[in-house]
This record gives sequence, C-alpha cells and structure tokens, in this order.
Amino acid sequence: MEIFKIPALRSPVMIIAFSGWNDAAEAATGAASHILGAWTGSEHAISDEIGVVPELIADVDPEDFYDFQVNRPMVEIDGSQIRSLTWPGTQVFGLSTPAYDFDFVVVRGVEPSMKWKRFTHELLDLADDLEVSVIITLGSMLADAPHSRPITVTGSGTHPDTAKRLGVELSKYEGPTGILGIIADACLRRGMDAISLWAAIPHYASNSPSPKAMLALVNALEDFLDISLPQGDLHADSLEWESEVDELAREDSEVAEYVKALEESKDSALLSDVSGEELARELERFLRRQSES
Repeated sequence: MEIFKIPALRSPVMIIAFSGWNDAAEAATGAASHILGAWTGSEHAISDEIGVVPELIADVDPEDFYDFQVNRPMVEIDGSQIRSLTWPGTQVFGLSTPAYDFDFVVVRGVEPSMKWKRFTHELLDLADDLEVSVIITLGSMLADAPHSRPITVTGSGTHPDTAKRLGVELSKYEGPTGILGIIADACLRRGMDAISLWAAIPHYASNSPSPKAMLALVNALEDFLDISLPQGDLHADSLEWESEVDELAREDSEVAEYVKALEESKDSALLSDVSGEELARELERFLRRQSES
C-alpha cells in the first residue's frame, strides 16, 4: 500500500465497500461513491456545501493483491482519442465534513483476489494511523425480497459486547465469506469497533446499479451515525428504477405472480412485527433534515 499523506481528521468514521462478491447490484460501492461525491465542490456536487473535496490518502498496489485474469485491467479512450489503462485496485480517501462532529475515511475498490490477511493487516494499520473511531463495512446480497417495498438493511456486529454497545444485531452468519468478513474478524481481534450494513437486493431485479438499494444503505448510515447525508438524485433515481422493474414484471406473468407473493409475505411480516422502530427511525430522519435545512 502506497500512503501519500496522513491528514488531520477528527475521529474519522471509516466506510468500506468492495465490488464483487459483496456488492450485489453495485449497491455497496454505489453508496460509497455517493458519499465521496456528496460534498465535492463542483457543478455536480450533491450538497450546497462547497469546498469539501476527497483527499487521496493511499492506493493499494494491484500487483500484490489482484489476479488480472479474474479482474482485468480496463482500456478506455477519451474524447481526444487518447487511450488509458485502469488497473483494478483499492483506494482510500479522506473527507473532512465540518458540519459533523467527525470526518470520513472512505475505502472503495475491487475485492482482492489473494493475500487477504496481508491486505487486511495493511488496511487496519492505516486505520490505526488515522485514529479511526469506528469501521462500517457496506455489503449487498441477493434475497427473496419484493422490489416494491423498502429495501431491508441489516446492521450487525461480530461480538456480543460490541453489538450491544453499538446498538446492532449480533451476526449469526455461518458459511463462505468475502473480504468484508475477514476485515470484521480482524477488527474483533484488534479490539476495533466495527459493524456491517447489508442491503437485501431482490434477486429477480439485480440489474446494476440499484439506486434504491444505495439509498437504503445511505439511510442506514444516517440512522447509525445520527446525521443527515445529502441525497442528491437517489430518491428520484430509486422511483425510476422501481418503475422500470414494475414494467418488466408486467411483461412476465410468472414474475408478476412471484412478486405479488413476495409482497404479501413481506407485508404480513411487517404487520406482525409492529414496525414502531422503523416509524421512529423515519421520524428521526425527517426531523434531522428539517433542522439542517
């Protein structure tokens, strides 16, 4: 890992997202990219707060961690017909956010192909150097869920004490894992606070990207951190995505029947679960936006 600078950040929260196995419908990397672009001082900025620009802190050498037959370099040609080569990799950005009591460190990249222990060790060493206060990994997975209902995001921790203290569920998952599981385990061994946020993507509507799933992850971050994040076009894009999936379902009677069954199951579960907590989160989110507008 090549470290370019160690910026002075205030109790930074580290957000981590990787494309690949952990990133159904590009929801996790899409949410991370949204956060990186939310305050950029340009005409494309999502927020009116100008001048908050991500700083490149570190870049992972792709030669050490990637199999280029699995994740191939990409050739691009710009408007001047100049060719450029982009290698798969991982970058670490610092983002100063004066409106909050903390700053962000955003890790975004391609899931490494090999040497996961060393990769994780170097990443968490950097987190120590930056004095990161908590690590939040973002993931998304395919599930039996209807596209027409809110995307479910599950927050979990790997140790009972940590999960209770941070107000998330204890992870009870057993089975194959990706790089996010390795990072969570390493955080536990180091005594670093870490949680995972996973969005459940309708498996029949996993076409990438899914702005509705990105928005769900952004909202889950807001709830956990008790802040409001700029939304940009995510809400409008989510409605458009849902409308497109509606159209696809109408064209296939079997899919339409399956979606209806999923909706009935989801609605029944919500009614039996008495979603008071969800209503409270929606109210808190609304009040935060009102106070910051």
